[in-house]
Amino acid sequence: MDRTSCVVIGAGGGIGRALVSVLEERGVDVLGLGRNSDPPLDLLSEDSIASAAKTCGDGLRLVIDATGFLHAEGMAPERSWRQIEPAHMAHAFAVNAIGPALLMKHFLPRLHRSERAVFATLSARVGSIGDNRLGGWYSYRASKAALNQLVRCAAIELRRTSPVAICVSIHPGTVATGLSAPFSKSGLDVRDPDAAAFNILAVLDALSPADNGGFFDHRGEVVAF
Repeated sequence: MDRTSCVVIGAGGGIGRALVSVLEERGVDVLGLGRNSDPPLDLLSEDSIASAAKTCGDGLRLVIDATGFLHAEGMAPERSWRQIEPAHMAHAFAVNAIGPALLMKHFLPRLHRSERAVFATLSARVGSIGDNRLGGWYSYRASKAALNQLVRCAAIELRRTSPVAICVSIHPGTVATGLSAPFSKSGLDVRDPDAAAFNILAVLDALSPADNGGFFDHRGEVVAF
């Protein structure tokens, strides 16, 4: 692969940085994109997304969106509907759903048309409606559920022009990053970013066009929408 055939978005985060590292160890000259990259990509700026995609060019073989938002100062996952705040929910949707939708808008048309190509975005098992037994985490759950629906819609459209291309959601598991750190607890299977990156790439390597539009975990198992 040449430099612009493999792209990791969110390369400044724990999982994104690990994905770039593992791909480089494979001998892939991967381009990591983020707010401080060259070109810069800000998930909240469509102009920056469009410009970065244009810089990458056509014929992309692998694009991984490793961005995501769970918490920030003054914004914690809601335990009850009483804690729902419009600003928190709007930001969660901006980062977890609208931003990735714009990535699909600008990067999917640049995937290789005649050979296998993959676009993958990091979702979360808690975004599964069918798997929700605990409730809570309204903004995060809802924004990731929205992301999964956006992926399914984009995958259907992608199939019409690129029948061998694949667009999927991936649940990376609980990874030792700043996103999950406040919520790690005894007994929880928390893996380091390098292990998570290896697992994610192993799942993507095994996908076929028949998996287009799917939602998979880090073991390659199908997750309910």
